[in-house]
Amino acid sequence: MCMDVRKKCECGRHLIQFHLRDNILIPEVIINLYCPKCHGPENFDSLTMLNDNNWIIEYDMVMAKMMVVQKLMVDMEAVTPEFIFDRGYACWQEMYPGEHAEIKKERDAIIKLAKTDQKKYLETIQKWNIERINQLKAQGWRKVLRA
Repeated sequence: MCMDVRKKCECGRHLIQFHLRDNILIPEVIINLYCPKCHGPENFDSLTMLNDNNWIIEYDMVMAKMMVVQKLMVDMEAVTPEFIFDRGYACWQEMYPGEHAEIKKERDAIIKLAKTDQKKYLETIQKWNIERINQLKAQGWRKVLRA
């Protein structure tokens, strides 16, 4: 079973859902979340923070290392913010924060085609998915680049 958690960014504009793969980590491992509009930390600490397109996640790395080493038997030095995020142990539920809300209108319009023209629906949804992935890759979102 996978656990998810919602965390508000520091300025309070966004409530973002996180995925915690295989319950390796607990929600408290995510200390802070900064959206691009937050007044984030003065100094970015690459030992505890991850920057994904100007969204910054700050992890409790002492807790994260302890839990990951104990549960996965990996070398403590391997446990970094990138390891945690890229392996899905504490990352966005979506491909990027707010994705579902942003694509809802487009996706719903395409899904309506399924009721009237199945072939056109399949062609359209496939083309739309490929174009979205290419756009997200160009924007540099971590989950897309590593998928």
